[in-house]
Amino acid sequence: MFITFEGGEGSGKSTAIHRLEQSLKALGKKVIITREPGGTPIGEEIREVILNKANTNMDPWTEALLYAASRRQHVIEKIRPALKEGTIVISDRYLDSSLAYQGGARGLGVDEVLALNQFAIDGLYPDLTIFFDIAPKEGLSRISKNAEREVNRLDLENMSFHEKVRASFLELKKRFPERIHIIDASLSPDEVFEEIRNLIPDLLRK
Repeated sequence: MFITFEGGEGSGKSTAIHRLEQSLKALGKKVIITREPGGTPIGEEIREVILNKANTNMDPWTEALLYAASRRQHVIEKIRPALKEGTIVISDRYLDSSLAYQGGARGLGVDEVLALNQFAIDGLYPDLTIFFDIAPKEGLSRISKNAEREVNRLDLENMSFHEKVRASFLELKKRFPERIHIIDASLSPDEVFEEIRNLIPDLLRK
């Protein structure tokens, strides 16, 4: 099974992913955790370019192409091989982030960015996408209080940008209603994880 976690900055995805990984491994499941941009040596190098705070003059299409390049390597080198081996793959961000951030918030167009990414994903859509919905102001406030969390180029965008990202994710839910499920990320970690359990009950059984 291929599960992706999506959400705005500071939505708490990483905490929930770590907890889910522990739960699955405790049940003897084969699982790998990965992320985008990144997930492979080449992808991680691309990540450094994309998120570098010095690259504030990056063209939106350059940004979209870099994400797609990282994603292509991710799919070919890591995700597909793991799925073929019967491993549960959980990715912190995937295709929908590009659709929301570059397609929606950057104004490139969701259909245009989706078309670009068809080459990258080669037909590989997630079985389940969990969108962590939180007000951008609250999410960014969490980041400011977390000294261990890296501050990247996207964190420096204004509030209007982050509001557009959230709105774009909510529109994607309408477009892919069976795949994308929304979780209220303002809830406590325990409440959030309980909602995740309800989405994948079969995976969390022996």
